Amino acid sequence: MTLRIPLFSRILIWLLLNLLILGGAFGVFLWTELGGESLLGRAAGDRSQAPAGALMAELRDRPIVEWERAMARFEEAYPVRLMLLREDGSLFLGAKLEVPAELALRLRALVQPGPGFDDRRSGPPPGQPPEDHFEPGPRPPRSGPRSSMGGPRVFLRAGSPAKYWLVHGNPIRGPGLPRGVRMAMVSETLSAGGLFFDVQSWFWAASAVIAVSVLWWFPFVRGITRSVSQISAATERIAEGRFNTVVPEERGDELGRLGGAINRMSARLEGLVTGQKRFLGDVAHELCSPLARMEMALGILEQRTDHDARSYVDDVREEVRHMSTLVNELMQFSKAALKPADAEMTSLPLAKMTRRVMAREMPEATGLTVQVPEELQALGHPELVERAMGNLLRNARNHAAACGPIWIEAFSSGSHQVLWRVVDSGPGVSESELGRLGEPFYRPDQARSSDTGGTGLGLAIVKTCMAACQGRLELTRGQERGLVASLVLKSTSESRFTGASNGE
Repeated sequence: MTLRIPLFSRILIWLLLNLLILGGAFGVFLWTELGGESLLGRAAGDRSQAPAGALMAELRDRPIVEWERAMARFEEAYPVRLMLLREDGSLFLGAKLEVPAELALRLRALVQPGPGFDDRRSGPPPGQPPEDHFEPGPRPPRSGPRSSMGGPRVFLRAGSPAKYWLVHGNPIRGPGLPRGVRMAMVSETLSAGGLFFDVQSWFWAASAVIAVSVLWWFPFVRGITRSVSQISAATERIAEGRFNTVVPEERGDELGRLGGAINRMSARLEGLVTGQKRFLGDVAHELCSPLARMEMALGILEQRTDHDARSYVDDVREEVRHMSTLVNELMQFSKAALKPADAEMTSLPLAKMTRRVMAREMPEATGLTVQVPEELQALGHPELVERAMGNLLRNARNHAAACGPIWIEAFSSGSHQVLWRVVDSGPGVSESELGRLGEPFYRPDQARSSDTGGTGLGLAIVKTCMAACQGRLELTRGQERGLVASLVLKSTSESRFTGASNGE
């Protein structure tokens, strides 16, 4: 079963996926091309600069024996472990954690001499004791992120289990300290409680980007989907025979051109179909007079013929009566089809109409069960709805009366609709033929004669009557056998609701 997703949702999902893919690609680019660790290290160093600088200033002012207490207070304030590392990566003071080999190599690279170093240009900073500055010799260029507190810092994810290590580049100097002691902060997570990385700010920034993108695309996407929805709804109404449907043509793109083409198509279809129905009605009306004269002539002929020839006259009279029935049904069909869709409709008492139709179509019927509430009313044109009821009852009487009971029931469907249905126990029709019922001159059993099969216009008349009343005909198979024919009409409550919504 194919999952049906509206076009508007599809476009929004595609937009979000596009943003996610672009964001992921941008992140991978930053990590591989610009050095992800350098980028994150710069952010982590900048965020931790102020608290780390305050702690180092406090350590410089205190004796070494009090450093562990100061570091413990820092660890209570932030979810990190503190370590003081020598320049070779060995532990000097702090948390007893195993220093990853990669971190030790990075620390040694900060102070190892490299080619091109000139001691005359790299003397000790002003005020630095001579014993604290590095040995003369060339040093490699430093490409790591610079710390505002004085040298390049190191940020990496290493160890087993993996942890995030941030080493500030400014060594801690003081009497009795080894050269190049640096502070390392170790965290189990990338954010370190907001000390390294503020995930929440990045989340809100990404959310803002997505929100701005959605708001930017929303009018464009909404305009397209609204036009497509209008075109789809219009074509569905045209397929139901409502050719007066008009699609808005205010757009200047392909959708606007499509709407204009649909409007021209519906106008031509309305002209063709209306002309055809008028032609059928006119022909049927013109045939009434010759048929009436033929009936009269047959009556005179019957009086003047002998007894042996009267059987031929009866056969001709039967054919003339069949032609009269066909002409009458053609007139009813064209009259119902030409009824304007906005014909004046009133509230109809269904129980009273059902009794009147039953008295006309099935006056002596047996095995008939009627369940139509007296208070139930529907909206429709009285003549058209009564004609539709009569055709359904006549159809059940002709094809299913001898097969079992017939039920007539009516009820409110709970969605501003009223259903009036006829359920019979006849042979029914197959699923392949069910969809064609209601087509003019279509009869499921092609072998039927006109005596049992009718003209094939009864359900077509019902269908056109319901379309003129803004309702519909629904035909389904019974649970075991038979046919369920339902007239779906608007309820009077829906009429009030529609009028209020339209400002009428």
